[in-house]
Amino acid sequence: MDFSLFAHMERLNPAERADQLYEDFAGLCEMADQGGMRVVWTGEHHGMEFTIAPNPFLSLVDLSHRTKNIRLGTGTVIAPFWHPIKLAGEAAAADLITNGRIELGIARGAYVYEYERLMPGMDAWDAGQRMREIAPLLPALWRGDCAHEGVYFQFPTTTSAPKPRQPDGPPIWIAARDPNSHEFGVENGFNIQVTPLWQGMTEIETLMQRFRAACDKHVGKRPKIMLLHHSYVGSDSADVDRALGDFQRYYNYFGAWFQNKRPVHQGHIAPLSDAEIAANPMFTREKLAEDLTVGTAQQVIDQLKRYEDLGYDEFSFWIDSGMSIDRKRASLARFIDDVMPAFQ
Repeated sequence: MDFSLFAHMERLNPAERADQLYEDFAGLCEMADQGGMRVVWTGEHHGMEFTIAPNPFLSLVDLSHRTKNIRLGTGTVIAPFWHPIKLAGEAAAADLITNGRIELGIARGAYVYEYERLMPGMDAWDAGQRMREIAPLLPALWRGDCAHEGVYFQFPTTTSAPKPRQPDGPPIWIAARDPNSHEFGVENGFNIQVTPLWQGMTEIETLMQRFRAACDKHVGKRPKIMLLHHSYVGSDSADVDRALGDFQRYYNYFGAWFQNKRPVHQGHIAPLSDAEIAANPMFTREKLAEDLTVGTAQQVIDQLKRYEDLGYDEFSFWIDSGMSIDRKRASLARFIDDVMPAFQ
């Protein structure tokens, strides 16, 4: 099983300097490169200090000059916010500049807050249909002389300029949850990214079952599947418990952004009180301890072995958590030094 890092700039305190947050983010990516991880993933979000990532290609091109071997992935671009010709060209340009290190993760998006501002009136179903029209066009545009008459896009014969550095273009990964998304990805030969979020082993098993069913339906096609999960490797049980408190806070804010009901000022959602966080039964420390990839090094190894036995090809260490950069770095160092060697 391969390992990767999933990371963003995240700004929970308005007093934090954005330039320092970017250096912190880049430093984590440099650690992943030096530690032998396969790829670093960073995504796309708009108008949210909770996750600062307006264009992942900008960050990935910069990271290509700060790292040596690690591949550079979009985790993920929000397809309905892009025109297919523009996405094909920018991905190809990034691949050219990075000497063929780009991998392209694509999703429909999740936050209504973003839909309302970039594509008013679009819902999740419509976003998914746009993604399914866009993704298969990318390899065609990279090959060149592609014309299209679709539901959402129509254009005469067009070629990506530039062409990507990789002969077949960057590998494409589709963020999938429901069975139809798995089938779409597998049928088109795209790799699959899945995340159970806070839902734990039952969801991890269900997502793999959907992937296997899609592969069984499309005989001869078995792309890669990656599991993305919030992770923390603690120095001891007290450190792990502290991390669970951080994840409890993180997921309460994640849920508040997703529900899109609280006021937002200067990109920050209205603060949640300690009482509100403690009263939310979805994200208790006990549930998160059971459902996230969190523990001491040996506990995390044991969890990862279960994922590997299920058939996952890659595990992506999701480091966004609201923790200090020192604690993020310490956890990632323990993962690289104490956990990854168990799988080599």
